[in-house]
Amino acid sequence: MAHVVKKRKLDKTRQDRLYFDSYSDVTIHEEMIADHVRTNTYRTAILRNSESIRGKVVLDVGAGTGVLSVFCAQAGAKKVYAVEACSIAEQAVKIVKQNNMEDRIEVIRGTVETVELPEMVEVIVSEWMGYALLHESMLNSVLYARDKWLKPGGLILPSKAELYISPISDPVVEDRLHFWYTVKDQYGVDMSCMSDFARRCIMNSDITVNSVTVEDVLSHPARFAELDLYAVTVEDLRSVGGQFRCESFGSAAVNAFCVYFTVTFPYPDKPQALVLSTSPFKPETHWKQAVLYLDAPVDVVQDTPVTGTVSMYPSKESARHICIHVDYTIGEQKRQSKTFSIPDWSSETQL
Repeated sequence: MAHVVKKRKLDKTRQDRLYFDSYSDVTIHEEMIADHVRTNTYRTAILRNSESIRGKVVLDVGAGTGVLSVFCAQAGAKKVYAVEACSIAEQAVKIVKQNNMEDRIEVIRGTVETVELPEMVEVIVSEWMGYALLHESMLNSVLYARDKWLKPGGLILPSKAELYISPISDPVVEDRLHFWYTVKDQYGVDMSCMSDFARRCIMNSDITVNSVTVEDVLSHPARFAELDLYAVTVEDLRSVGGQFRCESFGSAAVNAFCVYFTVTFPYPDKPQALVLSTSPFKPETHWKQAVLYLDAPVDVVQDTPVTGTVSMYPSKESARHICIHVDYTIGEQKRQSKTFSIPDWSSETQL
């Protein structure tokens, strides 16, 4: 009997279990801590805000190994509650003990929605960002913690997030598509008819997480959304997006859009805040960029306008997974639209 791939909506309990289980292995924590841009920016931001942290109570949402909690203790926090739902919390306890901080850091196993803290907090710190910013929807937990546990006038690190989009030309895709035209010269078999099939497979509706090189970016990035973590609500996260307009640098073939994010940390008494950027114009991070392939490439010349709207929202199958819908117009072409998603846990193979 043929196998059929059937999508079904996962209940929230199973979504959460799959999500938290993915953080129980050492590999993902190694990748995150080894990401120098990520980890060092958080460390710098926490230490630069030491005046606001010293002697205060801090909540670390989704603490993982507890590295941010340790940074907060090093910045002078009186008490840090490191809330972590998955089993990596056991390792966080060991790390806290190894750094002689048991008196100031308390690791609490559980979700921030279910644990009870003994007191309100003055600071919330969290590294909640997923691919394309909102994949995994951990921001919802940060907002829950803000509304339940943060004292009025408290500090949130980071305090702002922004989303950007640019048209790109991915040469690897074109090389892969052209490959089928080279088979005849190599082996005497004409397989050029595979090109259309290959295009449908490669330029599909998946959100591809990949590193985009500066040379492949075809315009200045356009910001299409901004989230103020002091004001944004869970309801707002049901659809995040906005309009964009870009103008091409020169002649090329647009075959994808690149989406990336920045988060901003307040920098007391300084005019310029501290920014953690996942831009292709900045050093690479483990988030890389989200690449959205068009169904077919479109030629542009210098100053060709690329306009449209972006909408990001949770998948119907799994609320922790993000979908991105793009309506776009390139030059004089008619308006196109395409919806993208990250392949998720809800695809099951059944007999």
